[in-house]
Amino acid sequence: MNEQTGQAGGIEARKRSFGEIMLPYVRPRPVAALLLGISSGFPLALLLGTMTFWLAKVGIDKKTIGFAVGLTTPYTLKFLWAPLIDRIKLPLLTPVFGQRRAWLFFIMALLFASVWMLGASDPADGHMGPFAFWAIVVAFLGATQDIVIDAYRIEILPEEELSHGTANNQFGYRLGAFIAGVGTIALASSEGFDLGWAAAYGLTGFCIVPGIIAALWAGPGLHEAIVEAEPKESAGRWLEDTLIGPFREFLERRGALLILLFVLIYKLGDAMGQVMLNPMIVELGFSDTEFVAINKVVGFWGLIVGTALAAPLMAWLGLGRALFVSGVLMMVSNLTFAMLASQGHSVLWLTIAVATEQVTSGMGLTVFVTYLSGLSNLAYTATQFALLSSLAAVGRTWLSSPAGIAADALGWVGFWLLTTVVALPGMILLWILWRKGFVVESVRKARSGKG
Repeated sequence: MNEQTGQAGGIEARKRSFGEIMLPYVRPRPVAALLLGISSGFPLALLLGTMTFWLAKVGIDKKTIGFAVGLTTPYTLKFLWAPLIDRIKLPLLTPVFGQRRAWLFFIMALLFASVWMLGASDPADGHMGPFAFWAIVVAFLGATQDIVIDAYRIEILPEEELSHGTANNQFGYRLGAFIAGVGTIALASSEGFDLGWAAAYGLTGFCIVPGIIAALWAGPGLHEAIVEAEPKESAGRWLEDTLIGPFREFLERRGALLILLFVLIYKLGDAMGQVMLNPMIVELGFSDTEFVAINKVVGFWGLIVGTALAAPLMAWLGLGRALFVSGVLMMVSNLTFAMLASQGHSVLWLTIAVATEQVTSGMGLTVFVTYLSGLSNLAYTATQFALLSSLAAVGRTWLSSPAGIAADALGWVGFWLLTTVVALPGMILLWILWRKGFVVESVRKARSGKG
């Protein structure tokens, strides 16, 4: 697909009414994608936003908090075991539910128990060893759940509903993250329900329920038909198709290495900011009540607006331009936190910053995940999406780990200005990809099953 074709598609999309563009949001499979997103979004939020808030509250220093994010490393490595999720059938469960849903229900049961154990491992009592262990277990199971949900979501969505279903999924993801962040803090805080961290984490574990409902409702995905149609293979051929095929197919595409580099660094500035946001909120002296109230009202509605705007944005501008516009907007949102840092304890600027961040991040993440979803060949959905999302997680987990050191050295204002500068290389690389035609072309070939 060349640039002129992409522009023609954008012009045609702009001719459609607003109602026609919004209608697919409420179709059955996009709604199922929303419910799956709730279950997908809560584990990582417990390990990033909520955990960093908890650690800051009990007096853990910024440098340690920055590197504690490394406990989410399984999210950066999930592509290593994604091929097994693609091909291995679970006894007893797979014949009843199909491969995707069998894995989903199995992982969800383990995840629910592990979240309870993480909440019971209180770091304030010097239990950092058990706390770190259960954080890694939750990260591994959360990452594995993402492998299954991402693949299942892509496979149940027809191409004409992909952008809306992805937007719904990201809204659900952010809703799950919102529940795990604001909701868990409200449940645990002495200024809220005062249930303590163990009960708060455990109750948040019930976020698996929407995903279970969605999977029972939506039924088996396309992958089941592909697996059933495959002829029986020798052990050597099975290993080659499972472990090598998905990566070889992707790397043989034009611009594959540039695309992988772009995925790695596109959201780096945003990721650095997310790591240090809650510690800054605590240091600036905002109460738990202020934090929860602003996120509950302003943050929640900002999330709805940003996620809902993503599909129309892609329809009107095309995927390449939508990636660029949303990337610029996410950079602007970091500048609002620099203003907050310069003002200190300002409820007004916290409100502005949270609103801006939720709208732009909701929009940007939805566009970005739609792009990654479109890059995943339907024959290798779990593995290829896991590879792409793992690379994105490397930026969030390891490239952003020194964020605490940067905040300590530069101060909060300097830190947020740095996160804006760090976002520039991703935008430059996106411009190069778009000019070479790799953004749209690679998506088109993946959805058609061509290399």
